[in-house]
Formats: sequence, structure tokens, C-alpha cells
Amino acid sequence: MTETKMWGGRFAKTTDKLVEDFHSSISFDQILYQQDIAGSIAHAKMLGRQGIITPAEAEQLVAGLQQIREDIDAGRVEFEVGTEDIHMNIEKILTERVGEVGKKLHTARSRNDQVALDMRLYVKLQIDEVQALLLKLEETIWQVAAENKASVMAGYTHLQKAQPITMGHHLLAYFQMFRRDFERLADCRRRADYLPLGAGALAGTTFPIDRHFVAKELGFADICANTLDAVSDRDFVVEFISAASLIMVHLSRLSEEIVLWSSNEFGYITLDDGYSTGSSIMPQKKNPDVAELVRGKSGRVFGHLMGALTMLKGLPLAYNKDLQEDKEALFDTVDTIKKSLLVFAPMLATMRINCERMHERAKGGFINATDAADYLAARGVPFREAHSIIGQLVKYAEDKGVGLEDLSLAEIQQFSSVFQADIFDYIAIDKCVAARCTPGGPALPAVETALEQAAAWLNSLKN
Repeated sequence: MTETKMWGGRFAKTTDKLVEDFHSSISFDQILYQQDIAGSIAHAKMLGRQGIITPAEAEQLVAGLQQIREDIDAGRVEFEVGTEDIHMNIEKILTERVGEVGKKLHTARSRNDQVALDMRLYVKLQIDEVQALLLKLEETIWQVAAENKASVMAGYTHLQKAQPITMGHHLLAYFQMFRRDFERLADCRRRADYLPLGAGALAGTTFPIDRHFVAKELGFADICANTLDAVSDRDFVVEFISAASLIMVHLSRLSEEIVLWSSNEFGYITLDDGYSTGSSIMPQKKNPDVAELVRGKSGRVFGHLMGALTMLKGLPLAYNKDLQEDKEALFDTVDTIKKSLLVFAPMLATMRINCERMHERAKGGFINATDAADYLAARGVPFREAHSIIGQLVKYAEDKGVGLEDLSLAEIQQFSSVFQADIFDYIAIDKCVAARCTPGGPALPAVETALEQAAAWLNSLKN
């Protein structure tokens, strides 16, 4: 006598062992047990409330599910590969414990809408947890930016020195990136916040269920409007991985800067020993491995995004087994993004910023050339002409191996008689930064305003 699957009534032989191993998802979808049990409890309550099963049977099912959850939490449950997935494993354990009434739990429900429910509950939870980690990172960035709001450094384009800014201004750019990430996740959560349960396999059920009751029990804003879409939709998974990909993009960009800044060539920062590693052969090395690993891990999240999109692109309605492939991609994305955020904030908080070195390094590369052109433009010289004049002046200084500020007034006046002695004060690095008082710019008042606005946003999320 062969063991019969819960779905095996019309089959004359058992599943091949290779297929069973290939088909089973319990090795990874067991992570959904909390969501699966919560959904089953709400479903059982609804069945009893609607008279589809008796109130006593509903209570028995709920009590059994609650005990199973406690046992799984305590590590007292072993799942079976042959029982395929977390949904069937829990139902089988429940039936073994409460008897025949356990078989009534699946009334008016399909694994199709059950797994869609579990995934939505999981994504909503993970969004909340990732957002909390993002806020910790944002608070750290804000703190380091506030401490360095007047620390002058070179701003770059094309990895070439461009114009002087401050470290505070630079870090606040990342604050804005991660703020958008936070808001993207909130938007994703809003679209995930629809209950699919009640859609059945694809066309609903003949039983008089109350989907709105279940939605309220599980904290959903509303129910999915179409049963076909409810079981086949994984847009929320793709959207979450997409939002996670952008978080990893931003972490990777900042990681690259940390790698550069901590190098001997830059020397802008010194990483804490607790967030650095050494070399097995070179005793002098102090490597920014945390930043490098985060930068490298971005690729696996991007890969999951492409995998999820490819999985969905050719699927006809409604459910297809291909959709099982959403889970490992999602779970690994969650694991990667949370670990990266968890380690990133303390790495930033403990790094030392070498302000004097940054300030000194900001002086090279004719970083004040735009200001010299602005000096002429402010005195009536058309900007394009001023641009040409300063270009010639830069070439002259470059050939001499000095900066603009190192030339004499007589040398500078060879290129334009508009220049006066105040040009040297105008192109001093600190004055160049102070003059850039455009809202959102690097001048101290602008940075302080940006810090106040950032703090107000952070505080608004705590209320």
C-alpha cells in the first residue's frame, strides 16, 4: 500500500522520488510557517462564523494551529519533504493531532490562494523590518553629516575634482537616496495590502465565505478585486525586489566611496578596526571588506530581480507551478538586504573622518576654477567668454605647476583686466563653499536647513 498524497485521489501511482525532491519546496518555504498558520487561523474562524463548519470545530482547528505554531517556535516539529510544502505539512500535522476535523480546514480554500496570502503577509512584514533598518541608517547618516556640516572636501564629477563641498552636504545626498527607498517600500506595501484568500484555485468558491472578515482579521486594507489576478499576481514580489535592488545600488555607491576614501591615495576616512579586515600575507593591510562585500552582494539582488521578471513574463492565467520560483529569490533578497543594512550603519558611525586631510586635498585640481569664471561673469563678462578666459588661465597655471591662488595678480590680469586683488579672497576654498548658498547646496546655512528638514522627516515617522 502506497502513501496517498492529500491531492492524490485521481492518481494510480506514487510520485517518482526524483520528482518528489524536485517538486518539494519545504526546504525553503518553511520560513512562511508564521504567515501560513495566521492565515489558517483566520480562515478557520471565518468558516465557523459563516456556518460552513461548526463553531466547535473552528475552535478545535484554531487551538490545534496555535499549538503547532508554539511547537515550531520551540523547534519540536520536523517537516517532511514528501509532504511537499509548508501548507501541506501544517495541515497534515494538524489532522494527525485533531483528527478528521483537520481535513475540514481546507474547505473553501486552495493552495493557490493560500500561498499568495502567505507571500503577501511575508512581504508586508519584511517591508516593515527593512524600513526600520533604513531609518537606523538614515539616523546614522544624519548624525555624521551634522558633525561634518562644515568639513570641506572636494566634490567630484567623472571621478575628477570638480567643485568644493562639505562632507555633510555629500552624505545628505545619500540621506535623500535612502529616503526615496523608504518611500518606495511604503508604496510597495500599499499594493501588497490586499487579501487574495477566497480566490480559491482561480474562480472563487461556492461556499458563502466572508473575505472582508478575513481581511480584517489579518490586517489587510482590502481584498483582491479579481480571483484570477489574486492567485497569479506576484507584482508585489517583483516590486519589493526592485525596491531592494535600488537600496543595494545606493549602498553599493556609498560603499565604493568608502573604499576610495579609506585608501592611502585619498585618506579622507579611517575605518574602525571592527569593520575592517587584514591580509593573510601583507601585515600592513587594513581592508574595507564590509563595504566591498555590500558592493558585491548587490549583484545577487539584481539577479533575483531579473529571475522574477523572467519567471512571470510568459505565464498564462491563472496559477502555474513556475510561481514557486518566487520564494527563494524573495527570501535571499530579504536576507541580503537586511544583513547589508544591519552592518552598514555601525560601519559609518564608527569611521573617523580626517577633516584636515580632506581640506588639504580639496585645494588641488583647480577646484576653484568655476568660481573664478563666476567672478568675471558677476562683473559683466559674458559667461562663455569668462569660461574661455579661465580655461586659458588654468592651462597657464598647470604649465607652471601651481594653483590659481598661487599666481600673482599681474599674471592673472594678463588674461583679463577685470581681475582685481579681491579675486584671491573670492577663490579661497572656504569662500567658494560659503558662496554656494543655493537651497540644497553646500554652504553652511543651506546644509543646516537640510539637516533640519531631514530631522523633521525622521521625527514625523516616530509619531
